[in-house]
Amino acid sequence: MPRPSSKPDLSRSTEDYLKTIYELEEATSPVQTSAIAGALDVAAPSVSGMVKRLSETGFLDHVPYRGVSLTPEGKRAALRMVRRHRILETYLSTKLGYDWDSVHEEAERLEHAVSDDLIERMAMALGNPRYDPHGAPIPTKEGVVETPHHLALSDLRVGQVAQLRMVSDKDPERLRYVASLGLKPGVTFEVMGRQPFRGPITISIMSASSREQVVGYELACSLLCAVVEPGAG
Repeated sequence: MPRPSSKPDLSRSTEDYLKTIYELEEATSPVQTSAIAGALDVAAPSVSGMVKRLSETGFLDHVPYRGVSLTPEGKRAALRMVRRHRILETYLSTKLGYDWDSVHEEAERLEHAVSDDLIERMAMALGNPRYDPHGAPIPTKEGVVETPHHLALSDLRVGQVAQLRMVSDKDPERLRYVASLGLKPGVTFEVMGRQPFRGPITISIMSASSREQVVGYELACSLLCAVVEPGAG
């Protein structure tokens, strides 16, 4: 049986599945079909049918009752879509003035339609960025992607200084709220206090205004940071 190509001849549905499985694999592997159904908001039988097709064409390894994982071919195709999405988000934000809470849905619509050539022209116009507006690493056109090792804000100790590095792009309302706190990738802050039993965390944003903000525990779990060592920078 011939191996599939990662060129732009895949269906939109196939591209969506591969990108979604890649994103779910970042958290856990193998990926359960129920997680795929939830992420794509489709019925379980539809997922089973697509998983069977993707396994037969060499994009997935599927172990019944355990889940699925991308094959090298599947990962290449998924990273191509991830690159498209994150370059589009960056271009929309940087060149066209979109807010970071609106670029995700716009990029979702565009990523299946644009050519690889247009994506590479966008990347060149942007200076080949390494990260998208939400701090997620952008895969190279060769399919190489950085594996960040970040801590959630919820894991930081009182007195630690950290820089916000990455926020999920999936929830526009959450992004608007995070921005209202003065938090975006690159912003440095100090943890001033923590309430017990998963209570809120108080941080002081290191800026000209040096203002304090209170961040709920659930939100803090989704804000990925890098600790700034004393004397760094």
